[in-house]
Amino acid sequence: MPRKLKKEEIEKKIEEATRILKEISTNRQIPRNIRRAAEEAINVLHDESLTPAARAANSISIMENMAYDPNMPIFARMWVWRAVSILEPIRD
Repeated sequence: MPRKLKKEEIEKKIEEATRILKEISTNRQIPRNIRRAAEEAINVLHDESLTPAARAANSISIMENMAYDPNMPIFARMWVWRAVSILEPIRD
């Protein structure tokens, strides 16, 4: 069974995923609807009313929808999957 992450490790992972999502949300080569979804995922990640695992899971759900959008550029899709892989280990 994987070890439980410490609060500092969780926050570091959330900030790293946020950095990637901000890169997506500010890149003008990416369609507007995908940039908006990236902003929504950032907001979910920083919603303190939810547990870290719930924030990560909700954000991953949004990012999966983004990744399957046919208008998503390949380079941005790679960024999305990188952010997803960063957030996946976060559990309660």
